[in-house]
Amino acid sequence: MVDEKVVFQCEETLQMKAVAILIQKASSFRSTVYLIRNGRRANAKSLLGVMSLGIENGAEIEISADGIDAKEAVDTLVAYLNNPVA
Repeated sequence: MVDEKVVFQCEETLQMKAVAILIQKASSFRSTVYLIRNGRRANAKSLLGVMSLGIENGAEIEISADGIDAKEAVDTLVAYLNNPVA
């Protein structure tokens, strides 16, 4: 299992697009990927799950992955969340 924390930095007008791209990126991995915020966990491949976390600008998010490409999944999502919609 691989875990890493990141702070979501995204303009409010682009947040929905950033979340959609995040889900698309998470879905490209075979590993199970979760986002954790304020003690709540959601499947990073589920739009409804991710939306339920209420991620907004400045939110600290933990990314957790377990599987054969877990490290790559976490690294990719952390890199994306550090510079979303880029």
